[in-house]
Amino acid sequence: MTCKLSLATLSDVARTAAIPGYDRASLKAGIVHFGVGNFHRAHQAIYLDDLFNAGTDHDWAIVGAGVLPSDAAMREKLAAQDFLTTVVEQDNNKTAARVTAPMIDILPVGDATAIIAKLADPEIRIVSMTITEGGYFIDASGTFNPTHPAIAADGQNPHAPKTVFGLIVAGLKARKDKGIGPFTVMSCDNIPHNGVVTANAVVGTAALSDPAFADWIRANVAFPNGMVDRITPATSQREVDFLRDNFQIEDSWPVYCEEFKQWVLEDKFTAGRPALEKVGVTFVPDVTPYEHMKIRILNGGHAAIAYPAALMDIHFVHDSMEDPLIRAFLAKLEKDEIIPIVPPVPNTSLTDYFALIEHRLLNPKIADTIPRLAQDGSNRQPKFILPSTLDNLRQGRDVVGLALVSALWCRYFAGKSDSGKDIVFNDASAERLHAAALKAKDDPSAFLVFDDIFGDVAKSELFRKRFAYALKTLWEKGTRETLQLYLDGKLAV
Repeated sequence: MTCKLSLATLSDVARTAAIPGYDRASLKAGIVHFGVGNFHRAHQAIYLDDLFNAGTDHDWAIVGAGVLPSDAAMREKLAAQDFLTTVVEQDNNKTAARVTAPMIDILPVGDATAIIAKLADPEIRIVSMTITEGGYFIDASGTFNPTHPAIAADGQNPHAPKTVFGLIVAGLKARKDKGIGPFTVMSCDNIPHNGVVTANAVVGTAALSDPAFADWIRANVAFPNGMVDRITPATSQREVDFLRDNFQIEDSWPVYCEEFKQWVLEDKFTAGRPALEKVGVTFVPDVTPYEHMKIRILNGGHAAIAYPAALMDIHFVHDSMEDPLIRAFLAKLEKDEIIPIVPPVPNTSLTDYFALIEHRLLNPKIADTIPRLAQDGSNRQPKFILPSTLDNLRQGRDVVGLALVSALWCRYFAGKSDSGKDIVFNDASAERLHAAALKAKDDPSAFLVFDDIFGDVAKSELFRKRFAYALKTLWEKGTRETLQLYLDGKLAV
């Protein structure tokens, strides 16, 4: 017998899943979180759930917020189940479900008045976000773009903002006007120096309407950098059905994730923080070594395998890693061109870290998909792949493998796999990338014209030569043979 997830049915849910050990009614909001998606519910919310289960810090509950249609859909589904989420953690030898309850509300999506009012509440001491890599209005160099139409509109209408950053500025302004101290702004997205990037976005947005207030924000608001990690696939009907059939729980939007999780965070907060160190968060004075390690080795690895797998009609990540060519390609790329330019990380072996990554990517229960890894490449490539390329070039090192990754991305955007199947793009820049990729079949330089993506990398003659040869080989010989040539050391000219 199945039961629909709600506060009223928790005792029935407890037959098959762990349930909160705290009274949800005892929680008080201390955090507003923008972007209540799967990763947030599998990561930040889990750490808080662990903390609340330990019987402490119950004044740090989450209130969700958002500005996108997807946020509205999430609000509707979670509100119908009292903002509870079933999280299914899966490792090779284990599958376990738990219900989490650290979120007590989600504000009306797009209601600037309601969101600003909550941001001005003195009980809110942290504003956090998972708005994806593409949500920060930055170019390939990580520079904030204040001329973006959405940001410019908030600059012209600061009292009726529509972006996350416009809302944060308005919330900080409302607090200042009322004599309330500022909150901390904490990014939980996979972006190098995400705190710095967030600070630039908030300050840059404020400067459009009130430069003096922008200076005040820079001087008084904390923006801690953080490294977050947990592989969390998208939810489909498959996951909904699995939860119902195996755990007898009806959850409209459950979250599936690997057992592993990691959060490394700078201990820099304006108005206090929950005691997350009690539940496994690592607080450090400088998160840079950790984020370099994770973003380049894991996220870079994701980006590296996504496009050859897509071109070879492989759907699941674990299946791609079980292909000997793709797995060997990733191992050689990491060993030769990624790991050597990652700075040392305290008490960490980068070789052992990559071995852990391989184990995680081979987990069949996660059922993470290649289309998920391949999406939004115009934002992910400049953050996960091209910085490694540029560092190698600056150190006088070759970039045969990393240039191949870029060529694979270009070949992918031509729109058909090696077998002729249509590729479905999920990228805000898909139209321009597709057009350029088709031209690049005859003129490889046509794909390297996007300064907002390739930046200084495209200025390197070595990179352009390596990219052109790899792309030519992909078109002439196909993905599988090109990977073999790379492994045999025969792709460079």
